[in-house]
Amino acid sequence: MHLPKLFVGSAAFLLLAAAPGFSQTSSAAKPKTSTTHTAATYDHALLKPALLKATAPASYQVKFDTTRGEFTVTVNRAWAPMGADRFYNLVKHHYYDGARLYRVIPSFVAQFGINANPVVNTAWTNATIKDDPVTQKNVRGTLTFAKTANPNSRTTEIFINLKDNTFLDSQGFAPFATVDGSGMNVVEMFYDQYPDPAGANEQPKMEKGGEKYIASKFPKLDTIKSATIVGAAEPATKSASSAKPKS
Repeated sequence: MHLPKLFVGSAAFLLLAAAPGFSQTSSAAKPKTSTTHTAATYDHALLKPALLKATAPASYQVKFDTTRGEFTVTVNRAWAPMGADRFYNLVKHHYYDGARLYRVIPSFVAQFGINANPVVNTAWTNATIKDDPVTQKNVRGTLTFAKTANPNSRTTEIFINLKDNTFLDSQGFAPFATVDGSGMNVVEMFYDQYPDPAGANEQPKMEKGGEKYIASKFPKLDTIKSATIVGAAEPATKSASSAKPKS
């Protein structure tokens, strides 16, 4: 979707690009490394978004295995039913497997949702869902679908709040899940030293070229190796032993 946007789609950065303090710096931290992921075969059901309409459970967990380690999120359907259902269908059909954490802004958000395969990105460009009422605050660790300034514009892109971003609540961003336990220790290690794709106008190229393009231009970006529906949420006391150190 190629409209002026807040978080999702090709120009998903209207608010963020203009807001002070949200631009990235290129020298504030030591470079991190990532493992290049080659776009693999995909579930062909993803080419027909209109058919992926399963209703999600009242609560479910999704385990992310990334190039920085593993973390689990718990989804509460009551928080944002349409967002929870969309996420459930995307994860069930492995949409996020191989996706890069392509937009990580320190002390703000970590965003993902561009599929590794261009044909899949094309199929979901206009597969929007209706807005959910905002019932929860965009606090640190919550997951929220990105959207444009237009109503009912959410598709596949999600951001994880790296800090309390409650100013987003009044703008219609409806959290639907939260990172469990110490999982933010992993999330906060995602590579964040490339310039914001908003200013470089890179997101349309990422969507069109998929993993092949991203790997050639931004090889250090971290990758979601898999996102799968699992059982109980990670307990809050569990250590982040799976987190890989920054390099």
